[in-house]
Amino acid sequence: MQEVKRIATGSMLKPGKMKSRVGKRLFQNWELYLFIAPAFFYFLIFSYLPMYGIQIAFKNFIPTKGILGSPWVGFDHFVRFFDSYYFWDLIWNTLSISLYELAIGFPIPIILALAFNEIKGGFFKKMAQTVTYAPHFISVVVMAGMIITFLSPSSGIVTHLLQWLGFDAPDFLTDPRWFKTMYVLSGVWQSAGWGTIIYLAALSGVDPGLHEAAIIDGASRFQRVRHINIPTIVPTMTILLILNMGSLLGVGFEKILLLQNSLNMGASDVISTFVYRSGLVDAQYSFSTAIGLFNSVINAFVLVVVNQIVRRTNENSLW
Repeated sequence: MQEVKRIATGSMLKPGKMKSRVGKRLFQNWELYLFIAPAFFYFLIFSYLPMYGIQIAFKNFIPTKGILGSPWVGFDHFVRFFDSYYFWDLIWNTLSISLYELAIGFPIPIILALAFNEIKGGFFKKMAQTVTYAPHFISVVVMAGMIITFLSPSSGIVTHLLQWLGFDAPDFLTDPRWFKTMYVLSGVWQSAGWGTIIYLAALSGVDPGLHEAAIIDGASRFQRVRHINIPTIVPTMTILLILNMGSLLGVGFEKILLLQNSLNMGASDVISTFVYRSGLVDAQYSFSTAIGLFNSVINAFVLVVVNQIVRRTNENSLW
């Protein structure tokens, strides 16, 4: 009994001693805390402090009264959004674009990385990597301008090429049936090469002895890729898939807004563009905040669910 009391007493430090210990630890490792300080303050200032304004989603925000002075309305803005005639159209457009982009854009960087990894070092490999990486550095505005120029029905190079081959060029920019394909394929062209960098970094950790042993056993190149390279990048693939699923409803509005017009609105209007119009154009601040909060909650829920599913099946989860 005396021993238990002694241990319990020794484990309970006085507040003054705890502060001195914490201060000593901070002083000893000040370089590490200084190194992490920019990232800490960045997320604190731009991610956590603005969450104070989320409460206007449950208020009838009046700018002259401020956030605290505006009256509470509860879930009225959410009910209004759920009961609106455009609710399911926005959900369908956002989900279909996200899933379309995931189905096409997720495997292509993996295939490119596996292909680049098999190319021997030299001019061709460097040129191929540079050509695929370069579109990543094109801004969204320039990319949208290029798409409009290339697909213009009167002067677009793609339109003239299809006509020269004997095909009737569709109205890519105005036909709602072509908007999602145009958006997804242009995004894949812009980001696929840059996405291969992560997989190439994972492939660099493959033990060369495994390939040497497989060659001695008579394995072909395809068999070595299938049984050595792919299993090596599966953890990376899993983590990136979880992150992509966490932004399932997070389709960005910049490029969509630049390519959007009154004729393709039926396929191009997503949650983010609707939030932009409601909040900044129509000045419905509370209503747009409620929609944005709904979007964020659904994304967080999907992220947690997918992570738990992956965690139950294998050990390559985020947490």
